[in-house]
Amino acid sequence: MSVEQTLTALAEKINANPHAINGFHAVYHFLLSGEDGGNYQVNFAGDYATYLKGTPDEAKCILELSDANFIKLVEGNLNPTAAFMMGKLKVKGDLGYSLKLQTILNAYQS
Repeated sequence: MSVEQTLTALAEKINANPHAINGFHAVYHFLLSGEDGGNYQVNFAGDYATYLKGTPDEAKCILELSDANFIKLVEGNLNPTAAFMMGKLKVKGDLGYSLKLQTILNAYQS
């Protein structure tokens, strides 16, 4: 699965049942390296999630990792704390928002 397919599937899951993001507003940037890398923005706005390629809005939290590790993270196959400690994931900005993202991703993993 590609990064864009992963983001599309995640947004569809969240928007179909936004229980984990109700009332939450934040912008995240994902700076991904690798063959399917690039810069992506995910925006949580109340009860709706969107993503786009590029990073036009100011983010509360910026995560840098490889495209393969990003897909593993979203699918629940990468422990974010372990990835951070091993240098596979770099976090800039508000660390509290990175913890909230982990909670959101956990809520939508199948």
